[in-house]
Amino acid sequence: MQVERSQMTQDWLQTPLGAALLRREVRVIEEALDGVFGEQCLQLGLWGDNRTFMRFTRTQCCSVIAESRTTEASASKPCAVGDMHRLPLESDSVDAILLPHTLDYSDRPHAILREVDRVLRRDGRLIVLGFKPIGLWGLRRLIPGAGIPPGADHLISERRLKDWLQLLDMRIEGTSRYFFRWPLPGNKARGSSKWERLGQAWWPELAACYMLSAQKRVSTLTPVKSLWRLKPKVVAGLAEPSTRASQASRISRIRFDPNH
Repeated sequence: MQVERSQMTQDWLQTPLGAALLRREVRVIEEALDGVFGEQCLQLGLWGDNRTFMRFTRTQCCSVIAESRTTEASASKPCAVGDMHRLPLESDSVDAILLPHTLDYSDRPHAILREVDRVLRRDGRLIVLGFKPIGLWGLRRLIPGAGIPPGADHLISERRLKDWLQLLDMRIEGTSRYFFRWPLPGNKARGSSKWERLGQAWWPELAACYMLSAQKRVSTLTPVKSLWRLKPKVVAGLAEPSTRASQASRISRIRFDPNH
């Protein structure tokens, strides 16, 4: 079942609409990976071939893990096959992780994000591509024969994804929305960068997809001085009245003592 779904997705990406989307996402990821350095970059989920996005990484190593292989040539196959929610990786071992529509196809998005948080190093970067549940492509169910990729049944909104990542104590660096074209199979998708700029400026909510980037926070411990080591402080104005009251009491006893 996983192999069949993966193959259907790869076939969709070869349609005019899918190819146009992939070209746009290549530019989006190229900009997002600019300035991301380190030893290891990991892509979870196959979207295109295994070099579609990884060719833009500036880390020493890069790899792609998917849940199944395709029947296409070796360039379209992942480097490894495994479960996204149980990665065969050590904790704190990856500098950057890319999720290209991976959450759109998974019914366990929380488990995947927990694994991402586990394997990311301190200050590690996360980049997520996702289809917007609303907008032009969010209305796909109202359009007969809509061109949404097959199997993308678990769309997550930007707001919800931000909430989930903030619960993992990740810092949201930014979001962008892209691809303003109708999800119709016959759409030749001969748009331009000018059309994309107009969409981002005037109707961003109608975009088909979004890109979200986040960074894993570094937890720092601030030493707190123990309370039992603190020296007691004398509150000004309390000691002197107490002394006066004590002296007045002694004078009173002397004055009214019948045996004095």
